[in-house]
Formats: sequence, C-alpha cells, structure tokens
Amino acid sequence: MKSTISQLMALGLSGYEAKAYLSLLRESPLTAYEVGKSSGVPTSKIYEVLQKLVEKDIVSVADSGKIRKYVPIEPADFLNRQRSVVEMTVTSLADRLQRIRGEQESSSMWRINDYEYLMDKAKRMIENAAATLLISVWKEEFELIEEKVREALQRKVQTAIVHFGPTRSRAGQIYQHPIDDTVYQEKNEKGLLIVADSKEVLMGTIFRFGRVEGAWSRNKSFATLAEDYIRHDVYIMKIIKRYDRLLQERFGSRYAKLRDVFKDEDVA
Repeated sequence: MKSTISQLMALGLSGYEAKAYLSLLRESPLTAYEVGKSSGVPTSKIYEVLQKLVEKDIVSVADSGKIRKYVPIEPADFLNRQRSVVEMTVTSLADRLQRIRGEQESSSMWRINDYEYLMDKAKRMIENAAATLLISVWKEEFELIEEKVREALQRKVQTAIVHFGPTRSRAGQIYQHPIDDTVYQEKNEKGLLIVADSKEVLMGTIFRFGRVEGAWSRNKSFATLAEDYIRHDVYIMKIIKRYDRLLQERFGSRYAKLRDVFKDEDVA
C-alpha cells in the first residue's frame, strides 16, 4: 500500500488525496466521514481533500438526499488521463527547454558509474542519431544495442562498428578486431565508445564484475578525438584484413612488436 501511495503521489496527488482515492476504490459511495475513517485522513482535512479530488475530476459527488457521498473515477480512466497529461507535459518541456538551450554545445562531461545506465544511454544515443554512428564495442554490449543499430540503419544512418570478438551480425559495416582476447588479457577490461553525428560521445570502461567508469559529453574537442580514435581503428582493420600474413611475419604473432608503441622494431 505504501508503494501504491508513493506512485500516486508521483502522478501529482498528495498523500491524503492518494489515501482517500484508494479508500473509495475499495468501497463506494461513501460519505466524507466514512472516507476519513477508512483512509486514515484526519477529519479536519477530509472535506478539503475530497474537494480537491472533485476539482481534479478524480472523484465525483453522488447526492443522496441531504447526505453527500463520493465515488471515484475508474482506475483505467484515471491512468489514461494521467498518461496523456504526462506525455503532453514532456513533449512541451522538450521543445521549450531546447529553445532555452538554443544551439549552445555543452562542454560538460557527465560521469557514468552504472552499467544499466551506460547501456540505456547508448540505446538512446543510437535512437537519436540522424546521420552517422561510429561504435567501438565488445560482443556482450553489442548484443544489447544491436536492435537499435538495425533501426538506425533503416533510417539511413551511416554506421561503422569496430567489434571486439567474433560476430555473424550484418548490422551495418562491421570491422572485427583480430586480437580481442589479447587486449582483454592485457587490460582486464572492456571498452564501449559511441560517437553520434560527430557531436555526441559516450564512453565507458567495463571492468570485471560489472564495475563501470564512463562519461557522456557534447564537447566538440572530445567528440573529434573519439571519432578519430574509432576511424584509426577502422583504418587498421582494413590494413590487417588485406595484409595480415605480412604483418605477422614482420611484427610477430598477434602483432606484438607493432603494439609496442615505445619501440619501433620488427622481427627482422
């Protein structure tokens, strides 16, 4: 019951109003005195509470002689009305807030420390992409966003994906990273990086046992840096696809000497 009252309060009712409405749903019609007694709303407050519910069209008055009795709106009607109000409010606010914000790009960086929030933000970014998507992702996270990627492709959003680990997916242009196991062994972590329309960036480092360190931003410099990072990975994947044998002969198994950025050596 406490949970139900809290949820009704989230829809705009006061605690007393929620209690009175629930009391009437259980039994009606009731007099104000009866509502107060069954709901626990103080007698000094019940008439005021019921009047507010009547004004909100959540409760109506059923006159029976000299005694006023109250009946509640049907739950389905109440919820449908509340849903419409919330949807209209959100739509109106979205337009107004965007106008207030204007075209100003945010330089702030929002920290993300929760895996579910990270993946939810990733899905929303992909949903809102209008022109391009660059994604660097591992198998488990790609499975969570693949449907959104397919929807973006249907909207003609150009998409390039660097995929760590094997995949048979054909959701966009996918470049399979050839040394995913080596990368994971070295770092003991996975990464997620998404750049939408060259202006919005989501990045996250996913450690063992689900710990996350991530960030989201519209900072232009950050977006350019992130986009270049993925593009250079794509360049490397294209080169490896065509010259894998030569590269391994020159730099060793799993391109060990190529990945050593502190030395410029090869096997020969």
